Parts: sequence; structure tokens; C-alpha cells
Amino acid sequence: MKIPVADGVQLNVEVQGSGTPIVLLHGFPQTHLMWRHVAADLAADHTVVCPDLRGYGDSDKPSTGYDKRTMAQDVVAVARHLGFSRFALAGHDRGAHVAFRAGLDHPDKVTHLAMLDILPTLDMWDVLHGASAAVGFHLYLMAQPQGLPEQMINAAPDAFFGYFLDAWARTPFDPEIRARYLEASRNAVASIVADYRATATVDIEHDTKDLAKVLRMPVTVMQQDWGAELSYDAKARWQKWAPGLTHITVNSGHFMAEESPTDVIKAIRALVSS
Repeated sequence: MKIPVADGVQLNVEVQGSGTPIVLLHGFPQTHLMWRHVAADLAADHTVVCPDLRGYGDSDKPSTGYDKRTMAQDVVAVARHLGFSRFALAGHDRGAHVAFRAGLDHPDKVTHLAMLDILPTLDMWDVLHGASAAVGFHLYLMAQPQGLPEQMINAAPDAFFGYFLDAWARTPFDPEIRARYLEASRNAVASIVADYRATATVDIEHDTKDLAKVLRMPVTVMQQDWGAELSYDAKARWQKWAPGLTHITVNSGHFMAEESPTDVIKAIRALVSS
């Protein structure tokens, strides 16, 4: 279904099940489809809400509004439209950045918060340095002013987006699922770049102003163990933002909701029962 959000943009949203609500936000370069295994399980006793983020999938792709504060407001608007004033929230990758901002901006609405395989924006930029920062080359490319990144990616979109689908996964994607992600991404180059560009600009400003804030709701973070390679303590960095953190290191590729759905389901169920 299409649901209007506060600024008139419509998001494509799939809803399953009934019961207390859990909103699931996808990552890059994906759509709500990435939650198909997790959502099917959670829907047994929850209302599971899976939107395509602004600028992704079948959601509208306006020219503005890709700061995580606005994208978090989109999520609140979707929940409100469905009749939920409070909801649990889980996000992966880009969706996890939106979820993080929703937790800071809307603590009265987000009851439980799960974030998969990210660091908070300020910490992410802080740990990327030297040759090891090459793993995040796409962050620097899409941080550039409008024009060149879009032109470069549009020249070979399947090669660009396919690189991440292949390099970040330990288990290869089903060809049909991979093709659907590539189609969605090649049709959203400008908005995907705008999302990443915001993370190098306005999102930094917002997070810097909120350094004194912490996440008071129950928080679970699931991550691969990148700390040794990039020389940082992921759990310690997260605990600055979430003192009551549950931190889980997952033996999986980046796309853990598809590669290790049982682990993700277990963690989300444990979180929302706390």
C-alpha cells in the first residue's frame, strides 16, 4: 500500500500480522524485501510494518528530505497512519541510521530499538582513516556535491550496486532477489546518493548537536566484528549512546537478516519482550 507522510511524499509499505507493532527499515542497496524471512516469523504475533524508505524501492523519490531526521519523521507518520502511537523499531544499514535518529527524536514513540551492522554516524566517520578506510569508498564518493557521483554511478549502475551485494555477503543472493535489488537501485540513483550525501553533511550537524542525548529505550545492536580490522571497540562506541545496550557480534555477512534470519529473529524477539 502507499501511505502519505508529513510532507506529502508517499511511502510504499507492506503490513503483515496483528498485535503490537514492529517497524522494520531496510538497508542499501535493498528494499523492504530484505525483511521477508524475519517479517514472516514476527507476524505470527505482531503487526509487522515494512516500508521502502524515502527514495528507495517503490516509495516516492523527492529531490529533498534525505536527512535522517526527516526520514525518521516519515516512519512516525507511517505508524500514525496505521493507528500506532508507539512501536518497536529495527533497522539495517541505512535503515538503522534512520532508526537511530528516530530513537533520539521520538523517544516517546519508539519503545524498543534494534540496529543492524552500523556505527552511529559520528563514530563511523571517526573510525574511517588511513588505508583501512578504503572499505568505505562509497561513503566518500556519494558525499561529493551533486553531479559527479550520480553521473559515475548511472554509467554502470548494476556494476556499482552489484559490487556491494556480492562483496558484503558471505552467502550469495538468490539471482531473482539480486535482480530485484539491482532494478530498484538503478531506478533510484539520485535519491540513494542524496541519502548518503546527507550522512556526510546535515546528519553530522544533527548528531553533533545531540551529543548529550542517549537512547533510553531498550537497545540491541547486531554487528559483524569489524573492530579488529578498523581498530575500534564497537560496543564501547555504542554504549556512549545507549547505556543499557545489548551488543551482539554476529557470524554473518553484512546482510544478516537474509543470511542469518534466525539470529535476527531471536534478537528482535528478545528485545521486544524486555
